[in-house]
Amino acid sequence: MSSRTAPLFGLILAGGASRRMRKDKAAIAYHGKPQLAWAFELLQSLCGKVFVSVRPDQTNDPLRAGLPLIVDRLEDQGPIAGIHAAQALHPEAAWLVIACDLPFLNRAALEYLLANRDPARAATAYRSDDELPEPLCAVYEPGSRAELASYVAGGGTSPREFLRRCAAHLIDPMDRRTLDNVNTPQQSLAARRNLHVRFYAILREQAGRSEECVATAATTPAALYDELQRRYPFHLPHSQLKVAVNSKFSDWLAPLQDGDAVVFIPPVAGG
Repeated sequence: MSSRTAPLFGLILAGGASRRMRKDKAAIAYHGKPQLAWAFELLQSLCGKVFVSVRPDQTNDPLRAGLPLIVDRLEDQGPIAGIHAAQALHPEAAWLVIACDLPFLNRAALEYLLANRDPARAATAYRSDDELPEPLCAVYEPGSRAELASYVAGGGTSPREFLRRCAAHLIDPMDRRTLDNVNTPQQSLAARRNLHVRFYAILREQAGRSEECVATAATTPAALYDELQRRYPFHLPHSQLKVAVNSKFSDWLAPLQDGDAVVFIPPVAGG
């Protein structure tokens, strides 16, 4: 099977020890639910199957146990162990891999990555600020499996170095904030924005409320609306709505700040 026809599976790397955070990063709620559950739903909307990468001692953890798991085969090798295990279990698949500590990631960023994917290369990744590949939000093609296995067998443990060696296809992110990971309690606290959201017309009916306060890591109105769509049965696309921030019409990609008031405005029927 060629990379162009390979199924696309999702992998969430959730096997870290969270030492700097001092609590499980996968359990922190940035979007109204544990980050792992939120990331799983995000990938489900884009991939044929989604799996969670875990260490052997995490398989009975209540947060992870109810999800499809892929258990590391390599001990103490970090994220590359999860990618290696996933490719060994499903060698036919291309893997959209994300870390579980990316609360600013959104559907638009993943769609852009997939739209600019080069299946003829071993992988496609975002280019980080230091011009090196960002390995924990990337697509690993089936053709990278043998090379990654050889790299690991030779003692390699850095997915970034692997992507550099295999000359991965690199693209610039639309918004670099979407790739910021959160590793410490201070960063976790700063990642949450408390927003006041109002709904009108059909959105009010579908949400069952006219307003609510939302604690979120969404950085733009677009990301906030996408998050709310996973919570409520909103079916209108961005193109059929207007958005206002602090009583002024806003661009969908304008940055949100803590305390902002956001209004989503559907078409108004009349005659």
